[in-house]
Amino acid sequence: MLKIKNVSKSYDKKKNAIDQINLEIEPGDIYGFIGHNGAGKTTLLKAIAGIHYFDSGEITIFGKSIVSDSLEAKKLLAYIPDNPDIYEALSGIQYLDFIADAFGVDLQRRRDLIKKYAEMFEISEVLNNPISSYSHGMKQKIVIMSALIHSPKVMLLDEPFVGLDPKASYLLKDVFKELVNKGSLIFFSTHVLEVAEKLCNKVAIIKNGKIVANGRTEDIIKDQSLEHIFIELLQES
Repeated sequence: MLKIKNVSKSYDKKKNAIDQINLEIEPGDIYGFIGHNGAGKTTLLKAIAGIHYFDSGEITIFGKSIVSDSLEAKKLLAYIPDNPDIYEALSGIQYLDFIADAFGVDLQRRRDLIKKYAEMFEISEVLNNPISSYSHGMKQKIVIMSALIHSPKVMLLDEPFVGLDPKASYLLKDVFKELVNKGSLIFFSTHVLEVAEKLCNKVAIIKNGKIVANGRTEDIIKDQSLEHIFIELLQES
């Protein structure tokens, strides 16, 4: 389980970018995280991943504190940023091997998973090419593969569908479902509200650093659409 308890962070010591955030994401959840630009989505994701320090509160990943037991916590998660900024001098396969080595994935398992996902995302033929030659979408696929190669219990993704072609987006949704069926949990930000409505069993909406709605998707939208609920919440003072 991913537990976020009373987490706040300020960049300027005047206003909180995220303010007293409380969320619990359970194994089996595909949890959508929705908000306007600057609402605090990326800040929270980076705090969970241990990239950003936070001023107060607690974040635990299956009981491991991201602050006091960070290495053990990070072994359980994968984080995909909104911009795939990776080592472009490496080839695709070199980068995947680098990540697999970092997480201690044995040779046979990594080869099986690389073959599986490279065929799925149709990039087998370019794995030996330098990443610098890849398009944005191809880089995104390599980053996704690197996140999947150690079978994480927690997947954090910031706008994961940006840059992916429709087929890759469809396949990634299937991968999400496969992971949560095996006991992982997924927490991702998105501006594509239709995807969140159809894919996520739970959603959280953040506005100006505060969670203004969260819970089961069906309970939040009721007989409306997620887009309608989101716009209504943004317009409230």
